Amino acid sequence: MPGTEGEAISLRHRIRRARRSAGLAGLAAVALAVTTSASTGRFMEQSPSTSSSGSTSLSRPAALNPCMIQGPVAVQMSESMPTQAGYARSTGTVHALNLMVDFPDARGQGTALDRLGEFFPQTRDWFRTASYGKLDYRPETPIRHWLHMPKTFAEYGIERGAPFDPGYRDLIDDIVAKADPDVDFRDYDLVNILVTPNAGPSALDTVLSVTFAGNHDAPIADGVPIANASFVYSRQDDGSGSYAETGYRVLPHENGHTFGLPDLYTQDGGGAVGHWDIMSEDWGADNDLLGWHKWKLGWLGDDQISCASAHGTSEHVLSPLGRRGGLKLTFVPLTAKTGYAIEVRTRAGNDEAVCRPGVLIYRVDAGVDTGDGPITVEDATKDSGGCTRSPNVHAELSDAAFTPGETFKDPRTGVKIKVAGTDPKGDYRVLVTRK
Repeated sequence: MPGTEGEAISLRHRIRRARRSAGLAGLAAVALAVTTSASTGRFMEQSPSTSSSGSTSLSRPAALNPCMIQGPVAVQMSESMPTQAGYARSTGTVHALNLMVDFPDARGQGTALDRLGEFFPQTRDWFRTASYGKLDYRPETPIRHWLHMPKTFAEYGIERGAPFDPGYRDLIDDIVAKADPDVDFRDYDLVNILVTPNAGPSALDTVLSVTFAGNHDAPIADGVPIANASFVYSRQDDGSGSYAETGYRVLPHENGHTFGLPDLYTQDGGGAVGHWDIMSEDWGADNDLLGWHKWKLGWLGDDQISCASAHGTSEHVLSPLGRRGGLKLTFVPLTAKTGYAIEVRTRAGNDEAVCRPGVLIYRVDAGVDTGDGPITVEDATKDSGGCTRSPNVHAELSDAAFTPGETFKDPRTGVKIKVAGTDPKGDYRVLVTRK
């Protein structure tokens, strides 16, 4: 969704607006199941080979080439491997600037540090666990009080899903003007704007939280674009009493977009992926990222991926995603932009809600855009109603994993994936057959 076009020169400190219209590069939202919906310390000063999310080595094993699917350029936030350039780094030390903001018609509830405490240290710990220690996420708060905006929240005209429209550009102008004496924006890799929760509607009514990612038309501060920024508004408090443990998870979801990951929920909610990835559902019990996303982010090495591109039957021994080390992901390419991913999910690491451990199989389509269903989980127990009773978890897909002796078949392509068994270490033996 484009913003306004034209020459606009800001007189506030060192921020200016881009001269051309801002394109939609990344859009994120918290999604309830019933709703639709080593760092350089520089935002975008890295070279093209190092500025993108994940591992972008130009030298990769030739055996993986058939599995490195690619979508068309028109796809804004693609499941392509590797991730396109322009997003924040997702390995090494990443410095996250946190600014707490309130308005004349919505003064901060409690202290600004109270608001910060809703997200940290949980977000930092979540990233450490999910990345197997490969992401050292450092939340930094040089300003420890509320930044009082000069206009009311209503005056900014903030609406859902309008990247860097006039309202957001005015808001960022004012945020930078307030923060500029104490913040050098060149020192940070991404920005989190933690808005007082009483600004705007409840997250249960209208989702406003949004991320602008990889946006070259972003406003400029201290000579760098605010190109990877997450805005978090209301609280995800559903009344279940779990907010203190789960409310922070909107932020790793939003930051996932700054690293180049798309939304996996659709207008129908979490029915495509369920609770198997925080980019699908970030409400309710803790959950991890899919192995495909961990590979895109550089958290899984190329030696932990097997590419089942040859005809015939191949065997793959996969270790659970929540455990460090071992082979983690087998990919079965179907076309230049699609394929099946295979991984093992158990109750370990960030996966506290897994109620049926086993082999998760899902189809990845790099030609489908964020929010349109780029990934679809195959359900081993269709129409079962699921096995979880955790609040705000898509129940139907909670028992989607395949267990020993079960086989997934795709009659259209002839691909067959059989879970042959497990070994004493808890690894799963998977047989992949291609005609």
